[in-house]
Amino acid sequence: MNAVSPGSIDTPGRSDLLASSDVGLERKELISNNTPLARLGTADEIGKAVVFLASDDSSYVTGAELFVDGGLAQVQRHYLDRKEF
Repeated sequence: MNAVSPGSIDTPGRSDLLASSDVGLERKELISNNTPLARLGTADEIGKAVVFLASDDSSYVTGAELFVDGGLAQVQRHYLDRKEF
């Protein structure tokens, strides 16, 4: 069994919510600035990771957790103050 662990994903609902206030825009910027790839992910990127794990291309992959989060899980120091979210 494998798992996909998505990071912050830019969806229409999330975009609308974050764009609805100055605080939301600040949070989107904070998330982007604290993610090593400096952006939110897309639903398509998550889908491609799931398709890979469901395909024969991953036939020798088992017990894996695939982080699709722009590198955030790999960063050793703490970027985000969880109290802000």
